[in-house]
Amino acid sequence: MAGIVERLVPDDLWEPFQQVVLEAPSRPQGGGWRRHGGHEVLAAIVFVATSGCSGGSCPQRRSGRPVRRATAEWTKARVWAKLHRLVPDELGSRGELDWSRCAIDSVNMRALNRGYLTGPNPVDRGKYGSKIHLITKRTGLPLPVGISGANVHDSQALTPPVQGIPPIRSRRGPRRRKPGKLHDDKGHDYRHLRQWLSQRGIQHRITRKGRRDLTRLGRHRWTIERTMARLAGCRRLHRRYERKAEPFLAFTSLACTLICYRRLKTTSIAAP
Repeated sequence: MAGIVERLVPDDLWEPFQQVVLEAPSRPQGGGWRRHGGHEVLAAIVFVATSGCSGGSCPQRRSGRPVRRATAEWTKARVWAKLHRLVPDELGSRGELDWSRCAIDSVNMRALNRGYLTGPNPVDRGKYGSKIHLITKRTGLPLPVGISGANVHDSQALTPPVQGIPPIRSRRGPRRRKPGKLHDDKGHDYRHLRQWLSQRGIQHRITRKGRRDLTRLGRHRWTIERTMARLAGCRRLHRRYERKAEPFLAFTSLACTLICYRRLKTTSIAAP
C-alpha cells in the first residue's frame, strides 16, 4: 500500500501540499471516526481523478466517511486552488514561465446531474453539461481555471479568468499576473472585450468572425489545445457526476496541478 501511495503522490508533490492542507481536528472526548493520514487521503483522491472510478468500486467510497469528510474539508478550505498556485510559483522562481503570450479556451463536459453551474449544451442536443474555462502560458501550463454552465456564451467568460490569474513569482522582480498578449478564437470577437483588454495593457490576438485563415493564430493556440487533451487524461473530468460545483472544480484544479507538477519534475531532471 505504501508503494502505491508514493507512486501516486511522490514526496516532492506531498511537500507543497503540506503547506496548504488543514490539520486534522482533535476530539478531546475521544471516539469518533479514525482519520487516515493526509498522504493516503491525497493518494486516494489522485487515484479517483486519474482513473475516473465512481460508485462502489471507488476507493474514495470504500475508505469510508473519514476520507470523504477530509475531502469535503479540503474543498471548502480551497486547498486545491492554493496547491495549484504553489507549483507554478516554484516554476516561476526558476524562470520557467513565459509571460509574453497566453491563450484562453474552453471545453464542454456532460453533466449526469442537473446541479449548480450546469445548463443545456447547444452543441450536444441540449444535454446538460458544464464548461471548463482555462488560460495557459506560452508553453501550455494552466494558470486560472473556472467552470460555468454549458449554455454560457464564451463572450461572458473572458473577464473572470483574466482577472483570476494569480500573482506568480518571477525569477527577478515582483510577482506578475498580466500576460503581454492574449490569443483567442472568434468566440470573444467583440469590441467591448477588445477595449477591456487594451485598458488593462494586454495586447489581444482574437480571430475575426468570418475569417478562414487561422494559420497565424494556430501557431500559438495549439499549446492550449494540447493542454485540453492532457486534461482529458484525467478521466474523472470526462463526465460531471457531482451536483455541487465545488467538487468538480476541485478535480479540475487537481488535474491542472498534476500538469504543472509534471513540468516541474521534468525541469528538475533536466537541470544540471
